[in-house]
Amino acid sequence: MKSDNIQTLYLQKKFRAMDDIFEISSVSDYNAWVGVETFHPLISIVDFSKTKPHNSGSMEKMSLGFYFVALKEVKCGDIRYGRNYYDYQEGTLIFIAPGQIYTVIRNPEPIEPKGKALIFHPDLIRGTTLGHNIKKYTFFSYDSHEALHLSEKERLVVIDCFSQIETELEHPIDKHSRTLIVSYIELLLNYSMRFYDRQFITRANINHDILAGFEKLLDDYFLSEKPHNTGLPSVRYCAESLHLSTNYFGDLIKKETGKSPLEHIQLKLIDLAKERIFDTSKSISEIAYDLGFKHPQHFTRLFKQIAGLTPIEYRSMN
Repeated sequence: MKSDNIQTLYLQKKFRAMDDIFEISSVSDYNAWVGVETFHPLISIVDFSKTKPHNSGSMEKMSLGFYFVALKEVKCGDIRYGRNYYDYQEGTLIFIAPGQIYTVIRNPEPIEPKGKALIFHPDLIRGTTLGHNIKKYTFFSYDSHEALHLSEKERLVVIDCFSQIETELEHPIDKHSRTLIVSYIELLLNYSMRFYDRQFITRANINHDILAGFEKLLDDYFLSEKPHNTGLPSVRYCAESLHLSTNYFGDLIKKETGKSPLEHIQLKLIDLAKERIFDTSKSISEIAYDLGFKHPQHFTRLFKQIAGLTPIEYRSMN
């Protein structure tokens, strides 16, 4: 009964009627919401099998004030970032960064949840090596349909990392606690980077389709009026057009080709420029504007950086 009251009061306090978003700022607030005990104010391992069940068929839009790493071991609903859905399947690991807005759409039938989540507040890692390097773990900004699908061996590694953190949380807090807990979190994230690298490799066919889509997207862009109306294509525009998050798109292209999406866009620009430079009826400035550059000098600088010659030098040499 006490747990029911805590949850009801919590929802009344945190629910924002204007934008329909639950904003959960602290680890202890989240623990109260799901009905589990808080052992440390900045970090928690949540066992979903011990959480309070939520309404079947409910939909909740949420924003968290902490990092959230969840291992779902049964399908228990859909999660959505923006317009994209992902069905939780067994052995799926998702990462959510502070401030991300996501929507949970629960199954209409009651399902016994299973799995665990690591939640930790940015204050826990502030001033540590992990705190300085947290941005390199770009999968925290991936979309839900770009979740990490674990093999059985990988799943056991993740569970072991969760268990190590849980064991440390059960130990009385001393001067070593924070260092050990943060090191276990860093170990988990480093393993996740390795597993994502494996996923990029094992999904080579899907990745090649994305590469082909990227090339076609650029071809269509420069054949349209978009360079005149919008300017140069951005990496964000390309990622969103391919229904991918910017970080996932960047990591995928880099791992597949060794070049970043921006480098691909720039190389495409220079290849097109080289073709158009042969049309002497147009000035270099006109070619720059046609490609989407707002300032011809920026075009000249990029052309020389990649081709080794200025556009005028390239035209006269050819």
